[in-house]
Amino acid sequence: MKNENLKKFGELLKYLRMKKNFSLRDICKKINYDPSNWSKIERGLISPPSDKETLSQWAKVLLIKNGSAEYYNFIDLANIAQGIIPDYIMQEADLVKALPAFFRTVRNEKPTKKEIDDLISLIKNN
Repeated sequence: MKNENLKKFGELLKYLRMKKNFSLRDICKKINYDPSNWSKIERGLISPPSDKETLSQWAKVLLIKNGSAEYYNFIDLANIAQGIIPDYIMQEADLVKALPAFFRTVRNEKPTKKEIDDLISLIKNN
C-alpha cells in the first residue's frame, strides 16, 4: 500500500511540475533540492520530505496557493505517502480518540455503537 501511495504522490508531483513547464533541473535549482532525489520521488521510489516547511516551499514554487484545496491535497498526499497522519488531525483530541474506531472500520472490523455514534458526531461537527 505504501508503494502505491508513494507512486500517487510522485505522479502528482510530476504532473504539477510539467504543468508549469519546469524541467527537473529548473525546479530543483529554485528549491535547492537534489534532482536525483526529486526524480526518485516522482517515480515513487522514495518518500517525499516529511516537514511541512519543505512541502509548503515546493507547493509555492509549483504555484499552489497556500490554504487552497489543491494545497491541502498536496500536503495530505505527501503525508499519506509517508504513512503520517496529518498534523491538523493529530491536533484535534476528539479526532485522535476516534481514530481507532475509524481504522477498525476501514479494516472491516465492527466498531462499537458508541464509537460509531462518536464518529458520526465528529463528522457532523467538523
